[in-house]
Amino acid sequence: MRLASLGAVVALVLVPVPVAHAVPSIEWATCGPERPGFECATFTVPLDHDRPRGATTSIALTRKPATDQARRIGSLLFNPGGPGASGVEYTWAWGNRMSAGTQGRFDVVGFDPRGIGRSDPLRCFANDQERAAFLAAGPVFPYEPARERPFFDRYRSLASKCDKPIARHMSTADVARDLDLLRRALGDRKITYFGHSYGSYLGTTYANMFPNNIRALVIDGVLNPELWSSGRQIESDRVAARKVLDEFFRLCDEAACAFGPQSKQRWQTLLASVRAKPITLNGEVWTYDRVIEWGLFAGFASESWTDVAALLDQLSDASSAAPAASEPVYDNFFDANLGNMCADIEFPRTFDAYRAVSRYAAAGSEFGPYWWWSTSACSDWPVNEDRYTGPWRARTSAPVLVVGTYYDGSTDFAGAQAVAEQLPNSRLLAYAGWGHIAYRRNQCAIDYIHAYLLDGSLPAVGTVCAANPNPFLDAASQLAERDFRRSTGPVASR
Repeated sequence: MRLASLGAVVALVLVPVPVAHAVPSIEWATCGPERPGFECATFTVPLDHDRPRGATTSIALTRKPATDQARRIGSLLFNPGGPGASGVEYTWAWGNRMSAGTQGRFDVVGFDPRGIGRSDPLRCFANDQERAAFLAAGPVFPYEPARERPFFDRYRSLASKCDKPIARHMSTADVARDLDLLRRALGDRKITYFGHSYGSYLGTTYANMFPNNIRALVIDGVLNPELWSSGRQIESDRVAARKVLDEFFRLCDEAACAFGPQSKQRWQTLLASVRAKPITLNGEVWTYDRVIEWGLFAGFASESWTDVAALLDQLSDASSAAPAASEPVYDNFFDANLGNMCADIEFPRTFDAYRAVSRYAAAGSEFGPYWWWSTSACSDWPVNEDRYTGPWRARTSAPVLVVGTYYDGSTDFAGAQAVAEQLPNSRLLAYAGWGHIAYRRNQCAIDYIHAYLLDGSLPAVGTVCAANPNPFLDAASQLAERDFRRSTGPVASR
């Protein structure tokens, strides 16, 4: 599963000569009155980096200019994850905070990676309604054996629906090459980069492809690239979310939350009930797969645990009820997520192989099949010939700061530990709490990240930021990121 498509191999030993890339210029302009303090631009890059003078694609950019121009260090490039999340949108949301935290000494630059958001977006459907109809035609994931084959066939059909020129050039290696061109166009001798979640995989890929171009690189919510690139991420996904949910149950009972007492037993009873018969609550039908999806949300946002507990309590109480029977801007998160993931990873090709892995995933926890089955869209999707699958052990020109959270349902702590071991010039910073991405919720981790970005200073070996207070007891935490919600569709963001 880890073999790249390398094409013909000549028996002679030939050293490839890189093709010189001209560095495009960037013309910045104000984003408009609705985005005060931010500038926007479009950056043109080769569609295929092996053919730099051929077809091109465009990358949407935004930046929050440094407020301390006298002490300006350079550009801080930011990717929020996904794959499929808009770096432009997230920079508008987080750019002021990052700028203030780094004393206004960076231009904070966000970008939509190729094929995503405003960057020549991959579109598999004519409109949002067509995508919604596709998703509504089946469960979030198949939790009954009879539904597995129809689900697999339906998702497999996406390969032909999504077969667009940009889809053939959406690997993370392509994005890393764009990133290095962007670094040069911004005038930075070496890169300063901050990546969350899937953005950690982009950062790790860049660090291994361009190890001598690192000024400072932070990755937070870390994917193990050896698992991700080989299609074995399910080894983590099958257990990570359940680890967080067990903490949710423990702290819920400790705080006497709405779903307690004995919240773990109530969860198991709820799953058995909804699997036998859907639950109707306030006119909305909840099936087994939707309850699993809501439980999975607990692994992302600990500040929303009271909301999760309240809904689970209502569903549990309602479990005896009878079951009920102008176009917006196109959101291409679902399409782009598949476009990037299927370009990077060679998944199994047959239904029997998918069904076998699903049994393995389910043995890990009830969340395993949720993560696994959506990848069946990749079963008939050609991987990108330019993808990067390792090695992952480059010594970078500056240390890499690797940040991991003990209880993260999307990118488990083992991923951060693995990358810290793989990269010899790295330092691991741990957050002993709950939730996806420490930078979103823990001041200790935030302070260490800002200090490192500014001057390269690293936390002491073995540093662990203490957990925030019990989310069920800490009222202040409920105010943080209350608008945090996963993107629509059955593919959770990284």
